[in-house]
Amino acid sequence: MATVPPGIRLLVSFNRDQWYRALTFILTFLLYTSFHLSRKPISIVKSELHKNCSSVNELATIGASSGASSGAGSGQQPSLLTAHLTDMDCSWKPFDKRNYKQLLGAMDYSFLCAYAVGMYLSGIIGERLPIRLYLTVGMLTSGLFTCLFGLGYVYNIHSLGFYIFVQVANGLVQTTGWPSVVTCISNWFGKGRRGLIMGLWNSHTSVGNILGSLIAGYWVSSNWGLSFIVPGLIIAAMGVVCFLFLIEHPNDLKTIHAQNSSPGKRVQDKSWNGVNGHTEMYLQYKEGKAQSYDTELLLPRDSVCVPVQPVVVVKRESEPSPISFMGALRIPGVIEFSLCLLFAKLVSYTFLFWLPLYITKAAHLDAKKAGDLSTLFDVGGIVGGILAGVISDKLGKRATTCAVMLLLAAPTLYGFSMISEFGLGPTIGMLLVCGGLVNGPYSLITTAVSADLGTHKSLKGNARALSTVAAIIDGTGSVGAALGPLLAGLLSAGGWDQVFYMLMTADFLALLLLLRLVMKELTTNKSRPISAVELKEH
Repeated sequence: MATVPPGIRLLVSFNRDQWYRALTFILTFLLYTSFHLSRKPISIVKSELHKNCSSVNELATIGASSGASSGAGSGQQPSLLTAHLTDMDCSWKPFDKRNYKQLLGAMDYSFLCAYAVGMYLSGIIGERLPIRLYLTVGMLTSGLFTCLFGLGYVYNIHSLGFYIFVQVANGLVQTTGWPSVVTCISNWFGKGRRGLIMGLWNSHTSVGNILGSLIAGYWVSSNWGLSFIVPGLIIAAMGVVCFLFLIEHPNDLKTIHAQNSSPGKRVQDKSWNGVNGHTEMYLQYKEGKAQSYDTELLLPRDSVCVPVQPVVVVKRESEPSPISFMGALRIPGVIEFSLCLLFAKLVSYTFLFWLPLYITKAAHLDAKKAGDLSTLFDVGGIVGGILAGVISDKLGKRATTCAVMLLLAAPTLYGFSMISEFGLGPTIGMLLVCGGLVNGPYSLITTAVSADLGTHKSLKGNARALSTVAAIIDGTGSVGAALGPLLAGLLSAGGWDQVFYMLMTADFLALLLLLRLVMKELTTNKSRPISAVELKEH
């Protein structure tokens, strides 16, 4: 008999629960990757919506000069050539005006403001609806609105109101994503090495940004409408996958396993032959009614009824009710981490929406090369998120880990603004470092910290609070995400240095908001790693 291949031995070494856990990890990773993939194109297409028209104007001037020298008989041709080059080959109306930065910033602001407002409601709604259906609807509608933006190119739409409407609608429906996937992944990974697991899982943000940059960059110069249509189709397709395969909670599998365990003798219901005080009672199988999975495991499979001793039947508690908004705010640490994330996400999303355009202007690269280079910021973000999770697990100090990375991020941002002018090599190195230090705290707060606070001991095991807590933290952060790109659009008119001063100030404010929690962690007599902290299974 041939030996079993080592790969097969590896596969069968995992039990059923581990396979389901791996499926949930990979599926939720891909689902939220598609969310960020569909958000990225706008930052890539900005440099195409408003091109650097200097080269076009030079060509028009040359054409005008050559036309003028050809004689008086063709005196009107230069103006026609100039008009053609300026109107047809330069910018996409209405972003061809001098205030194009403010218009592009308004588009970012409309999306992010709608996202911030919608996020507070999304967590509350998500706790009261099936996560799988809620997330599926959100992904399908997000795909629709992302494609609509791209159809503006196909149908030659130049109305600013149209693009603002699409951005607002897309921002609202995209709020279905984060509370849903965080709740789902936390249901399956309830305790132990949460920082590492969440750090690895949260790399979907950077992976989505990278894929979105590459996909949008492929078509940005030839047909920027496809830069939106293709990501829109991808997130819609992932919505269908979500509907077919997402398992919200391990308990959802118990009914299936109970039915498949003994198809000939399906345990359906329990009833008591006898009344309280009788000397003999029986637990019986009943057909046609529902019975709990736990009861089935206690019943022998080879008999019809089981004599038992007189007992007092205690009715199982009903499902815990969802926590209120104010109740979630009273959880220790929620307010501090929420406000910290406001400034941390302000910095991260300013890079997300404006970095490709900054590279285009500072390094004088075309839209595609700038988009490809900007992905290095997200590569650094992946490493930073994982390191933040590992270090916080090891030390058992979430706030301290975030504070140290924020302290290092501010001078690094200043260094990036200086070094980016000295060539491609230094720019690449600083992009990687900045990505790690900026996205590390952002990743840790939105994942592991949210999960910790959503299962805080003060909740007494009420896991229904997780979605609301995650939505409050990320919703507050999204306020900063809305302000950052808007301020960048306003400040960049006076020079990019002002933008970087704003980003450094935001990092210092985020650090200040964590000081109380940092002091509390450092003064704790006996700190334990997060992996050793007992969290209620949910």
